Amino acid sequence: MPIHLRAEPDDYAPNVLCPGDPRRAQYIAETFFDPGFRLVNEERGMLGFTGTFEGAPISVQTTGMGCPSAGIVFEELVMLGTKRLVRVGTCGGLKEGMQMGDTAIGISATPEDPTALRLAQMDSYAPAATFELVETAVRLSREQGAEVHVGPIVSSHVFYDPDPGTFARWKRVGHIGVEMEAAMMYTVAAINGLEALAMMTVSDILEESGEATRIGDDELKRGVDAMMRIACRVAVS
Repeated sequence: MPIHLRAEPDDYAPNVLCPGDPRRAQYIAETFFDPGFRLVNEERGMLGFTGTFEGAPISVQTTGMGCPSAGIVFEELVMLGTKRLVRVGTCGGLKEGMQMGDTAIGISATPEDPTALRLAQMDSYAPAATFELVETAVRLSREQGAEVHVGPIVSSHVFYDPDPGTFARWKRVGHIGVEMEAAMMYTVAAINGLEALAMMTVSDILEESGEATRIGDDELKRGVDAMMRIACRVAVS
């Protein structure tokens, strides 16, 4: 039994959704899983639930914020037999034309957080998503009429960045968004032969000046709910 996910291998489905917030993990299980899901972990408040989505086995597990916290969870999910990880969360939007509530899909994740590089044992590395999952997510999103953006993202290790030029540097080389966990997930997945995908709702629009405009709670909920319906289908596809 792992140290932080106090569960046995058969407690988790092969397909696991990974939000940062434990409240969102519970919301996902209550809103999108079929009736009969069960709590499988609550160690340190890192809630995990297992059930089914449209009859297919699925789990959701909280990761916390940032690569160090998320990395512990991803590695312990590997120990418990997980085969597919789908990060579901929010990101700051960098791409021109992005709107609040749009969906961003990270085809790769630049690890500004050095934790992922330490795990990879490389000085420079940009881990990537599983392309088949990217294809499926984009197709399903467009079929549902969602506005979806696909491209490289950045996994930052600083939320309140004191450098006002950071956003401009990321945007200059084509990053479409910034979050804090995907690079670690993609790295753990690559090392262990798992499938992985990061899907995020755009919760902020980030300007090159360093300013950020935040989405309203109601608009954010609509965007997350629309993304989650797709993410669940991708997870069990």
